[in-house]
Amino acid sequence: MLLPVLLLLATVDPQHTLADWARERARAFEGDLLPSTQIWRERTPGAVPRDFTPSASLAPLIRAVSPGVVNVITYQNPGDGIQAGRVPAAMGSGFLLGPEGYAVTNYHVVRGAAGIQVRLGDGRVFDAELVGSDPGTDVAIIRVQAPGVRDLPWVILGDSDTLEVGDWVVAIGNPFGLERSISHGLISAKERVLGVGAFDDFLQTDALINPGNSGGPLFNMRGEVIGVATAVVTHAQGIGFAVPINMVKDLLPNLLDNGHLERGWLGLTIAEQPGADGRARVAVVQDVIPASPAAAAGLRPGDRITHVNGRPFDSYLALLRKISLLAPGTLVRLTTQRGGGPPRELAARVGEPPAQRPGPLPEAPPAE
Repeated sequence: MLLPVLLLLATVDPQHTLADWARERARAFEGDLLPSTQIWRERTPGAVPRDFTPSASLAPLIRAVSPGVVNVITYQNPGDGIQAGRVPAAMGSGFLLGPEGYAVTNYHVVRGAAGIQVRLGDGRVFDAELVGSDPGTDVAIIRVQAPGVRDLPWVILGDSDTLEVGDWVVAIGNPFGLERSISHGLISAKERVLGVGAFDDFLQTDALINPGNSGGPLFNMRGEVIGVATAVVTHAQGIGFAVPINMVKDLLPNLLDNGHLERGWLGLTIAEQPGADGRARVAVVQDVIPASPAAAAGLRPGDRITHVNGRPFDSYLALLRKISLLAPGTLVRLTTQRGGGPPRELAARVGEPPAQRPGPLPEAPPAE
């Protein structure tokens, strides 16, 4: 195809320049000449897509939420050759949950730390203590030691189950020690399985996450935390992962009460089967262990479980994760269907697994 074009150009009138030819070709696509051949569409000046409100800046959102984001600095015991003082071991990020001083960060940020400090956006620095942590989810909760301080800022937690691929997000953290750095992106995927533990259920985002962002919040456009920045693909760009905030909300009471994850158990086996429409998947009870919490609640083989505590779940793995994160003794409401009957709600008291407790789960790949 290249040769005919060259021959054609060779026969053009020397007075008719290439620029003239290009302008003629461009005019051929103008709507007033050949509207049926126009190959793109442009909006009327000033028009916006339906149900869309453009924002000129993210500055108002960032001003509102950034005070609740903290830098987390950990220390180890001084090593050989260090005469005095504490040596910084790691720097990460976190966010305050309320005026009581509880804050969330990553387990790998505070792992093995002999001391923890938290630096607020206004420059104040407080010591903090580790309250609870779980390697399997890479989540830790710490508490700021600020007796008498009543003006600690905090953030609002959102609902990560309502996220959709394409939703805008903002990450705030401490990458490479550059305090309170902002990055902006979107949710690239949900329920990513990275093969790092039993609770793989990561949000993927292209908002830039770097070493030091670990433990920091991922905000939606309402200023709510919907994830905890946790890991990156080191040989790529724009592939970061966050723990969904709903998983964190399920886990926090367990960590507060026990200091570590005490896994919940109902005593049933579940399989995933196609739903009535042939596309949706439903969790169907396959077997119920006698004298288990599930048996006491009245569950039977063949029952379909659709909601936990009034919330639907996307897969049977999501159901198993949710139950495992609940502390033994927690009362849980299960919405079930049996045969063609109407939905009904059963209450079950989560128990402890009868088998020996499992060892530590594999740790998530850190962003540090």
